[in-house]
Amino acid sequence: MMSSFDRFLHLFWRSIDTLMAFLLAMMVVLVFANVVLRYGFSSGIRSSVELSRLGFVWIVMLGAAVTLRHGEHLSINDVAEALLPKLVPFFRRVSGIVILVSVSMLFWGSTKQVLANWNNISQLTGLPKSLLYVPASFSGLLMGLITLRQLLSLDTTKQRESDS
Repeated sequence: MMSSFDRFLHLFWRSIDTLMAFLLAMMVVLVFANVVLRYGFSSGIRSSVELSRLGFVWIVMLGAAVTLRHGEHLSINDVAEALLPKLVPFFRRVSGIVILVSVSMLFWGSTKQVLANWNNISQLTGLPKSLLYVPASFSGLLMGLITLRQLLSLDTTKQRESDS
């Protein structure tokens, strides 16, 4: 039986996956329509390049958070597990701390860029240029929360093992 919080998290991550699929479809339609209009009718959608770029940035940053959640980022565990199996939990904690520091810097820097560029308006779309930095802030926050949860679950797993 899933708790209400687990159901919320499931719905949240499902909506992230749906958003990424929608953004990818939007990018394909915009680029395809722009190519057809440009080469077939000597015109085009002026804002399609900028909207596609914005969609791409959102897909990459949300995808990074989803990948971290599933533990699918590139890692080399075999060496540590083969040579120093007793130190693997320590290495996981150190890795988690490094990730936490990195995504904190990503969140902090991108949030400063959002605030600094909010009044800079794009001439093609009329949207604030800071929208390119919002996905990095959102993704940095998500990845920080994911890493904190993973670090805390490592600690509770260690406590459960020592209690038995």
